[in-house]
Amino acid sequence: MEQVSNDSGWRGSPEGWLDAAYESLLESGVDSVKILPLAKKLNLSRTSFYWFFKDREELLAALIAKWRDKNTGSLIKQSEAYAESLAEAMLNVFDCWLNKDLFDSRFEFAVRSWALQSSDILAEVRKADQIRLEALKRMFMRFGHSEFTADVRARTTYLVQIGYISMQTQEDIAVRMKRIPEYIAIYTGQIPEQRELDRFFFRHGYKPD
Repeated sequence: MEQVSNDSGWRGSPEGWLDAAYESLLESGVDSVKILPLAKKLNLSRTSFYWFFKDREELLAALIAKWRDKNTGSLIKQSEAYAESLAEAMLNVFDCWLNKDLFDSRFEFAVRSWALQSSDILAEVRKADQIRLEALKRMFMRFGHSEFTADVRARTTYLVQIGYISMQTQEDIAVRMKRIPEYIAIYTGQIPEQRELDRFFFRHGYKPD
């Protein structure tokens, strides 16, 4: 991490500016991601920003890269993770929906809201959607589904979750966990084995009643 200071004082780091931009985006939307308000938030001078970023556009591009690397990258990784069955493979993907360190739903909502104001960001979102759908499609095909069936199941899986995010659905964790076996059965056509569910629940710190 690059950190800069000199005789005039502390200038922060690129990660610090990016984190502040991320928080502002989530809290108030892209219009709030401006250099002077971020400087005030960080208690830094406005000129400190230019040690790390050429301009606001470069900072916004870094935000999109952060979103792309985390959310799209994690979904692809989870779809390719080892699994004994398709049901377990889908549970691996479901890790994204329950672990914000893998997939940041608030970030996803903020970027999709941003896309309503920017054709460039809309293109980024559409590109990400296609990449994610292709990853899920490959997962289904890996377990024997035809290309067409894999595509439909991938779309069903993904579009439901994007609906959750877009509607900002709030769901008690116990309720959601009880619904997951049915979701898995609907998406994959397989009822998950209890041992698969046990592993899934364990890694999310959930103990069924």
